[in-house]
Amino acid sequence: MVRRFDVCNGDADGLCAVVQWRLHEPGPAELVTGLKRDIALLGRVRAGAGDEVNVFDISMQRNRSSLTHLLGDGVRVRYFDHHAAGEMSVHPNLETHVDESSDVCTSLLVNRYLGGAHRAWALVGIYGDNMGAVADRLALDGGFEPGDCAGLRRLGVLINYNAYGEYEHDVCIAPRVLFTRMARYADPRDMLAHENVVDEIDELRHEDLHQAAAAAMLWQGPQGNVRVLPDAPWSRRVMGCLANELANAEPGLAHAVLKAQGAGYVVSVRAPLALPRGAHALCSSFGGAGRSRAAGIDRLPRAELSRFVDAFAKASWG
Repeated sequence: MVRRFDVCNGDADGLCAVVQWRLHEPGPAELVTGLKRDIALLGRVRAGAGDEVNVFDISMQRNRSSLTHLLGDGVRVRYFDHHAAGEMSVHPNLETHVDESSDVCTSLLVNRYLGGAHRAWALVGIYGDNMGAVADRLALDGGFEPGDCAGLRRLGVLINYNAYGEYEHDVCIAPRVLFTRMARYADPRDMLAHENVVDEIDELRHEDLHQAAAAAMLWQGPQGNVRVLPDAPWSRRVMGCLANELANAEPGLAHAVLKAQGAGYVVSVRAPLALPRGAHALCSSFGGAGRSRAAGIDRLPRAELSRFVDAFAKASWG
């Protein structure tokens, strides 16, 4: 008997990509997901010859060893992603849909593959990935009303916010549990109407953003700014959301949000929305990863802080 696995990032883009796929191909599948920074997820998959694994929104570069192992064991893998992949893996059992363009996310790639069959869920993922202009164009082409777009944007932002945390108890609801709520609805507008968890996440998000408003400004210059948050459950939840809020409020500037952690920092970087390139290049030079418009560093040693700020100030955007 063929076993099926869906592997995805626990943010809006990853979860909405899987919802689209399961609406297209109903049937049992084991979901493997985690919090936003849980990237190396393929290593958790226990599949064998003839099994099928669908991968959504996690870096091939960070999962290459596990991917090679699965393919060598005769597992068939379908891979949708938009992060920097490095050297693309090639294998008869591997089907890839990878696009690193700055105006692409995984939910959009799945939407294209499915011919727009579940566009409303794609829009939730695209809005959640802070690609409002791309989502607005897709919504206009699909005949969505402005009120519908506002609701889909809200849902995407909340699902995305809910993915941030270092521990599962940091977040309002575990992404794997949230997915089961999402999968009940062929149309995300019905989820907005019937799931109380949406309002619960929204309330927590507003409380966290209120605390984040007092974040210390570490550096400010003509190209952008760097803020630092303390280490607390609220800051672990809000740092990605705060980075997106700052990017939307000041689209001509780059933004870095750092959160103290142990002997260093966790970092979220957003390239200027007006010049959406450079975030991955900056973060990868410090051992981080991501994509051209948004990237992060899981561990920035305290001794590297000055070098990071200097590199951020001199970064080439766009």
